[in-house]
Amino acid sequence: MTGGDIEQVEHGRDDLGRSRGDELCGVSARRSAPYDLSRTGRWRGWDLRWVRRSAAVCSVARVVRRIVARAREHPRVVDAAWAGLVVLANVPVLADGHAGVVGWGWLCAVCLPLVWRRTAPVLVLYVTVGLSLASYVAGVQEVHPVTAIAVAAYTVGRHRPWRRVLPPVVALGTAYLYGTLVAGLRWDDVVTLTSVVTAAVLLGVTLQTRLAYLAGLRERAERVERERDQQAHLAVAAERTRIAREVHDIVTHNLAVMVALSDGAAFTATAAPERAADTMGKVSAAGREALADMRRLLGLLRDGGPDTAGEMGRLAPQPGVNDLDLLLDQVREAGVRVTLVREGVPDGWGPGPGLAIYRIVQEALTNTIKHAGPDAAARIRLSYTSYGADLEITDDGRGASVLAGAGPWPGGHGLAGMAERAAAYGGRIEAGPLPDRGWRVHTRLRFGDGSA
Repeated sequence: MTGGDIEQVEHGRDDLGRSRGDELCGVSARRSAPYDLSRTGRWRGWDLRWVRRSAAVCSVARVVRRIVARAREHPRVVDAAWAGLVVLANVPVLADGHAGVVGWGWLCAVCLPLVWRRTAPVLVLYVTVGLSLASYVAGVQEVHPVTAIAVAAYTVGRHRPWRRVLPPVVALGTAYLYGTLVAGLRWDDVVTLTSVVTAAVLLGVTLQTRLAYLAGLRERAERVERERDQQAHLAVAAERTRIAREVHDIVTHNLAVMVALSDGAAFTATAAPERAADTMGKVSAAGREALADMRRLLGLLRDGGPDTAGEMGRLAPQPGVNDLDLLLDQVREAGVRVTLVREGVPDGWGPGPGLAIYRIVQEALTNTIKHAGPDAAARIRLSYTSYGADLEITDDGRGASVLAGAGPWPGGHGLAGMAERAAAYGGRIEAGPLPDRGWRVHTRLRFGDGSA
């Protein structure tokens, strides 16, 4: 062990320069994780600096947006500022050349047309180039209006169609050729001016094309958004119509059944109280079924999916042709004798056609309950064909005398709903009184590709 090692050990430090007191106090543990910035507080300090810089950038962005907005409101002031900047850009050149009042006058004359650069871009370019050549012919060598010509050329390319840019460029080339051959303009100056003008024009044309492309994209996006909103409104209107139709079919049918059963219970309450009580139980069952159907239908309007067993029950499948027997049982309990005749075999068209058939039969039988009178009988003929289904509902009640004066759509909502359901499958509703007595509803629904 050397003397240095002995001295280090005597002072209580190891090879890394850490003292035993530091180890006992936990300093070595903190040094073993030098990148844990949250412990040292460096991360919080860096985070605050980043927040301050972000706030400064946002403030600068707000100021820039305000300046751009003001500039768009006052374009002539902006053009005058550009002319002033061009004059200031040529101040060092004139100062080095010891230009007199004439040089300063020519410089201001060349830059002054830039104030109207957006009003008449081509004319401003002609005037600027003509005054610059005139100053050169007049012997004012200190004036180098390259910046003014570049601004004017950029304005032509930016605010005029590219087809109208070609004549000014050709005219500039002719003017430069004249200046070279007649006025003694140097070829290096001609090359410089030509390069500057060409670059400025190309920059203006490129920016104009890019902005036009972006404007087209914005217009297309706005048009797509308008079409999407219109489609959304149409979808909402169609959904409202569908919901209104469903609510009407559910409510009117069940209420008609309940009213008929209640009338029957009231009629038999004195003579047969047991039968009246049984009938009122059926009324209660019909009401509960209507309430369940309404809850299921309104549950579909809520946001979110089903997450409980009750909500799953409300999302039960819609009724179809297989549920017609249950529907007929309700109608029979309301006092209407009804029979169902099926012809053919369904071709598996899915739930939509079955729901349409069910609702049409339901609405027709509801009208029979409400208008046919006591001891009415109804007959349903459902024929499956190669193209769809042929459906006919007739009754022998007094509907002919009650509804004959009401026009082809008595009540409006029920038969209109049937017509909408039939129209969804290429059919139409034929509803009217029978020659002798009763009412008839007929439709042909097309689900396949066959013909009638």
